[in-house]
Formats: sequence, C-alpha cells, structure tokens
Amino acid sequence: MTLNTHPTIELLLSHVSSLLGVGLGILLMARILRQQNRPAVSIAWLLSILLMPYVGVPAYLLFGGRKLRSQAGRKERLFEPDCDAPDSRTKNHIEQVLLTAGMPPARRDNYVEVIPDGVEAFNTLLRLIDEAQHSINIMTFILGRDDTGKAIIEHLARRAKEGVEVRLLLDALGCVRTRGRFANPLRAAGGKVGVFMPVLPLRRKWSANLRNHRKVAVFDQKRALIGGMNLAEEYMGSDPLDRRFIDTTALVLGPVVHDFATVFASDWEFATDEDLVLLPAEPITPENDPGDAIAQMVASGPDVVGDPLYEAILCAAYEARERIWITTPYFIPDEGLLQAVVLQTRLGRDVRIILPAHSNHYLADLARGRFLRKLHAAGAKIYVHEKMIHAKHILFDDRVTVVGTVNFDVRSLYLNYEIAMFVYSESEIARTEDWMQSLMNASTLYTPEKVSHARQWAEDLGLLVSPLL
Repeated sequence: MTLNTHPTIELLLSHVSSLLGVGLGILLMARILRQQNRPAVSIAWLLSILLMPYVGVPAYLLFGGRKLRSQAGRKERLFEPDCDAPDSRTKNHIEQVLLTAGMPPARRDNYVEVIPDGVEAFNTLLRLIDEAQHSINIMTFILGRDDTGKAIIEHLARRAKEGVEVRLLLDALGCVRTRGRFANPLRAAGGKVGVFMPVLPLRRKWSANLRNHRKVAVFDQKRALIGGMNLAEEYMGSDPLDRRFIDTTALVLGPVVHDFATVFASDWEFATDEDLVLLPAEPITPENDPGDAIAQMVASGPDVVGDPLYEAILCAAYEARERIWITTPYFIPDEGLLQAVVLQTRLGRDVRIILPAHSNHYLADLARGRFLRKLHAAGAKIYVHEKMIHAKHILFDDRVTVVGTVNFDVRSLYLNYEIAMFVYSESEIARTEDWMQSLMNASTLYTPEKVSHARQWAEDLGLLVSPLL
C-alpha cells in the first residue's frame, strides 16, 4: 500500500522550500558583503551560492566567516585595542601599529635562537621537556602518527608521571589521527590533552573552517619554542631525513615568553574550560638576564580584534627603504600586500622571495603563478628550492625580522589562529639574513615561462578557490 501526497500540498511545499532557500541565500550574501573579507574571498563565496546554491549555502554555513564570534565558539578576545596607550607613542611605527591593536609591547632582554635543522629542533624539544621542573604547555597544528610523535608522547608521559604538569593542545583537524588513542599514554600518566575546535557541529565550540595553526611550547613559563615546525617527522626527528621539509623553530628565553604563555592559556581555556593560572613575569636582574634581543609577540585570528599582524607586515613593507626578503611555502598575497611589494620593487628596493619549486599543495602552486610573474616583471628576484620549504620568515631592511606560523597566503593572514614574533635586534636580523642567503645559494632563480590560455584559466580557478581551502 502506498501513501499518496496531494499534488496541491506538494506544490505548496515546493514553493515554501524554494522561498526559504532564496531567502537564506540572500541573507548569506548580505552577510558576506558586510564582512571585511578580501574581494577574492567574497567573490568566491558569492559565486558558489549563486551558481551552486545547494552546495554553496551549506558550505558557507560550515566553512564561511572569519571574525564571527558565533563561529569562533565565543572565544574570549586575547587583547583589547587601546589607541590611547602611552606606549603607542613609540617611534617604531611597526610596534605602534601592534600596540594600538592591543598587542603586548616589545620586550627587551630576551634570548632568541632560530634553529633551522629538524634534528637539532627535535633534540632541543626533548631536552626542554626533560629539563622542565613544573609545567610543560604545548600546542600544535599537527602531531604525527610516526616515530617523532611517539617519542614526544613518551617523553611527555614520563614527565607527567614524575609530577610535572603537562598539557598538550591539539587542533581537531590537523591531529585527527592522533588526538584519540594515540595520545592516551599521556592521559593515562596524568597529563592533559585538549582538542581545539572540533570539525563537526556536535559540540558548542566547533568550526570546520577556523583552525588553530599556532605552534608554541612553553616550559616552566620561562623558555619557549615558537615557529613553523609541527610535531611530525616531516618537520623534525631524531635522524636526518631526505624528504624532511626545510623549516625553523625559535628558542626563546626572557620576558616575551610570558606573552606566549598568555596565548596558550587563552587557547587552553577555550578548548578545555580549564583556567590556567600564570605566574607573574620575573623581573630581569643581572643574575637571570638571558640576552639582549628585543622581541614582540603578535597573535592573529578570530580572537584578535582586526588584523594587527597583517597591518604590521603591510606597514613594514611600505616603510622598507632597502630590502624585503620573504621565505614562505605558499605565496598567495592579497591585493594590498601584493601592491606594496610590487611598488617597493619598482622603487628599487631589494625584493626577494624564496619558495619551494613545488610545495605540498598543488592548488597553492597553481594560484601563485600570476603573482610571481607580476613581481618578476617589476624586477623582484624569486628563488625556488628543490626541497619543500615550510619555514616562514620576513626580513625588512635591518630593522625587523618576523618568524612564526604565518604563511604568506590568505588563509594564514585572515582565517587561522596564528602567532608570530617580531624581532628588532641587529644580531638576530643578521643571523636571519645569513640563513636566508644560504637558502638562496642552494636555489635557482625563477624565470616565468609563456603561459597558455588553459593554464591561465586553471590559475584563475586555483586563485578563486584558494581562500576556501
């Protein structure tokens, strides 16, 4: 026996569903236009909703948005802007941009050592874990299901058994294969494992789009590691590996470590609902003076008002008078940054971009084509390395060097939770220059080839969808 629906009811339901769909689409399109997205991001979403509404609408509900508090899981803001802060009168315009956005000031008397080798970085991480006396707080985007990940979990579990407070914060998407049973030895030993922003809408704090790309390890709130390296064998390990990425992490001691600890505490509380009490920063005395580096912690993401990291990079780019050197795995800048770099190139500044010849994301390589050709035509030098470069460094004149987790692409600059360190000291800038020069010496200069119409269409498509990836 079959149950027949009256044709009039079917027609009415069809009209109602169509009207609801159109209404929802119009509301979402209006919201997209209100957001401060770069034009390419807005166009990509608008086209997907207009041309493929049954795909575009649910995709936007899952992946869209950047600073929306509802999608960020109502995460408390890290810092509040204070345009009237006395410290905002600094002559350093880069620091002033960051201060007025609420970022902590540049801290003096730090020790900063960039570690460009995966074996040394791995050994340093294990040593810091083993030497910690009170607390170990680590967050990462990727924890590898490999020997590197296993060794880190084993060391953390052993320290937890010995009474050290151990917290490991894992991004839900990047650590999808290791956030469960793989990390259970640490849980069983008394350590704590937090999962940041589940992908599926089964919990209050979820998002399929807003990822925690921050990579920070803080030990006893006195020493820290900050940089591009994830905790997996592609980035670090006990032995050299031919397929290992070129990447860096920075060992930091001094007052700026407290600022990194503050960011970890905020992310941990958001993911686990556990308040993490921070010790007050120790005053610098001749007995505990770690170094003379001037360093400033900068965070970006949905929990930060505006885009201070992006604005500081843009400010530094426009103020450069001698050079802009950029090392990044992906080069998909927005229109503002691209124009700043192109303009500086045409003004005769020494602009150099260091990239992998082929990164681990084909669409990113596809999308970068038109940007590289435009920069090359303006006179910039573009170096491509045969190995995968995952390091993120920017050098502006002899004034500041930037190291952290931020890629030179739209997702890092606008969507992800990211963290970086601006270093204003000559010695650290000189060491960064030497390292970047060694990369260029091992690379070849990029020469653009004639691009077919099919390739141009493919690049346009890659550029269009890149903000959604």
